Amino acid sequence: MDDKKRSSQIVRVSIIGILANVALAGFKAAIGLLSHSIAITLDAVNNLSDAASSAITIVGTKLASKPADREHPYGFGRIEYLTAMVVSAIVLWAGLTSLVESIKGIIDPQTPSYDTIGLVIVGVAVAVKLVLGRYVSAAGKRLGADALVASGADASFDAIISASTLVAALLYIFCGMSVEAWLGGAISLVIVKSGVDMMREALDKVLGERVDADVARTIKQTTCTIDGVQGAYDLILSDYGPQRLWGSVHVEVDEDATAKDIDRITRATQTEVYRESGVILHTVGVYATNTSQDGETHAIREALDEIVAKEPHVLQVHGLYVDDELKGVTFDLVIAFEAGNREIVRQRVLDEMHRRFPDYAFVAVLDSDVSD
Repeated sequence: MDDKKRSSQIVRVSIIGILANVALAGFKAAIGLLSHSIAITLDAVNNLSDAASSAITIVGTKLASKPADREHPYGFGRIEYLTAMVVSAIVLWAGLTSLVESIKGIIDPQTPSYDTIGLVIVGVAVAVKLVLGRYVSAAGKRLGADALVASGADASFDAIISASTLVAALLYIFCGMSVEAWLGGAISLVIVKSGVDMMREALDKVLGERVDADVARTIKQTTCTIDGVQGAYDLILSDYGPQRLWGSVHVEVDEDATAKDIDRITRATQTEVYRESGVILHTVGVYATNTSQDGETHAIREALDEIVAKEPHVLQVHGLYVDDELKGVTFDLVIAFEAGNREIVRQRVLDEMHRRFPDYAFVAVLDSDVSD
């Protein structure tokens, strides 16, 4: 789906969310004020924050869809993540404000009053939020819009909160138990948690989180289907916004491959990966692999496998190439972050290889565990 069509659909879904949440907020605020119900009034505030979130999502989507320019060659897609941070700040503010009001209600409680119409409207609100939540979440997953997926989940959770409010009202009517302020506090904490989760998720996107395992698997599997590719490694992706992934990958090819072969492999890899996953590979690096696996080459490979098997933090070794003429060996080590000082692990492997094969010079490149 092209960016323009995607943006228009996100805007349309967000507008529906705004209209639904504003209508619900109006109903709940009126009922809460008339019945002196803190929980229902705070639930109305939550609906307004949802509406504000949808409005900000529209603004962020419009800005993020601007075409790339000289100063921003990768486009403006990350604005969607910044927008999510603004939305999370609004949700946090709403939650903290609500929590303060709830605490006041606990300290100085007021006797709530309910009527049948009010309870019916709350029940209707529960149904509306459930339908709205499923609709927005489904649209978000279809469009690859994290903000919509989060809004849909939030709406579904709001329905549960409203249902709890309805239960509290029934408890007061039939059992004389007043739990409004306490329930309001619980709702406030839920809103705060939602804001914190949203902030953390948006922050992870901006900072550069780990490549999604399914995406990494798809790219590597697609790369390995290219004729002449013997392995795919070192996948690195940069996220420039939803559906805007750029990256690089290394492939192993036969040491006798010509420039023409490598050019074909590189172009085919970029084309197929984009077709299968929508990811743009701006670089396809090349490792040469030994045509012959006999003699010293075989011994070096077996020794290296044996050594790294004893290192619990070595996740993978690849790119091994033995140059018999220059007596040089190169390979890459993927070492887990949990190793602490990963350089110590790398040097330990190198020292052991030097000890076993003193006539060879070894070079080990330290790779980070950035993708599955």
